[in-house]
Amino acid sequence: MVHESKRNKVEAYKESYGYTTVRPGAHMFSWLFSPNTGNNSNALPLVIWLQGGPGASSAGYGNFNEIGPLDADLKVRNTSWIKYANLLFIDNPVGSGYSYVDNASLYTKTNDEIAKDLVTFMKEFYKKSPEFESTPLYIFCESYGGKMTPTFAKELHRAIQNKEIKANFKGIALGDGWVSPIDSVGTWAQYLYTLSYIDRNQRNQIEAKVEEIRTSLKNAKYIEATTQWSQLTPFIRSLDGDIDWYNVIFGSNFQSSSRYLNQINSLNNIPHKNSIVRHLAKYHNNNLDALMNGPLKTKLKIPESVKWSQLSANVFANLWGEFMRDIVSDVDYLLANTDLKVVVYTGQLDLVVDTLGTLNWVHSLKWPELKNWETAKREQMSGGYVKTYKNFTLYWILKAGHMVPADAGDTGLEMLRKIIQS
Repeated sequence: MVHESKRNKVEAYKESYGYTTVRPGAHMFSWLFSPNTGNNSNALPLVIWLQGGPGASSAGYGNFNEIGPLDADLKVRNTSWIKYANLLFIDNPVGSGYSYVDNASLYTKTNDEIAKDLVTFMKEFYKKSPEFESTPLYIFCESYGGKMTPTFAKELHRAIQNKEIKANFKGIALGDGWVSPIDSVGTWAQYLYTLSYIDRNQRNQIEAKVEEIRTSLKNAKYIEATTQWSQLTPFIRSLDGDIDWYNVIFGSNFQSSSRYLNQINSLNNIPHKNSIVRHLAKYHNNNLDALMNGPLKTKLKIPESVKWSQLSANVFANLWGEFMRDIVSDVDYLLANTDLKVVVYTGQLDLVVDTLGTLNWVHSLKWPELKNWETAKREQMSGGYVKTYKNFTLYWILKAGHMVPADAGDTGLEMLRKIIQS
């Protein structure tokens, strides 16, 4: 089910939106924005955006707070990525944003299940929109989206090679991605200590708790590892004065939308639900909630029974046993076995997925060309640095936290241009 919207002359874009049933009872919502360039907008690259969480809404947060043509006040965004590309926001996994399932047994529980749903979505997308088959395709993502994307990309590449899908797949870009959770968690103490948020004794306390998580992961106790993570985060907050984990120079603000808090409070079976609330509170605000459940719900022809929330606690809870697993091997696979561009970008001020942790897993890659990448020259760019060797690129983005396009819009836009035009 896809709905076409008339061309919007003021905001200079056209749009289509609707649902794709990726499995019986599992309905995935997507929203495509294309520049008003006449009939050849498909000549510009197609950028898929996948949000984090897991369970956050691409069509909501990523669209209105980061890269879409309008901001949450419905004002034109000067740094929208629509300047250089078609933008496809997918509410994924099913149950996120406007996506929904007919019953609770249909939520995804693994990264592989998420990837399978997304490949099914892409098959249907190209059937409905064959004009995009030759359009360069890139997958951009953020946070937990950075965990979903490498596996999705691997399966999409295989489907293309097997001629199940016709697509011009060019690459992926992992933004502050939850690729190797233990590398992120394992550097929180050093990061906070270096920034003077904790002292040496507090650093040692945190590192002792991290070792417990590391032990659980080594013993394949993934549910236990996530539970330990959920206990570690409030412990750190009790030490660091509640800084904003998404941008450490800001003060923390845990004012979530009332709808989301009501949803959380009604789900008594979710383990450590308070940790989910606090860890993901950044995604929530009442203005966006009112917009998505008000005029946009009517415009987008969303079923009455579907209530939009920026972060689905049900989606998160069903991935509890997957949350702390790493997918570094999938990044290695893409680098060594495909010609896809693999881009990683990291915000200097992010604590959740700090640059230290990102560099740790990057330097652990088994990619045969890693040493050559490590010794390649790091180039300066406006608002950051970039290093490239063959099909691997890393961007260091200055003055930005977890949400790079929101914190450093101009730099994020320039990064997009470099990636898709190189």
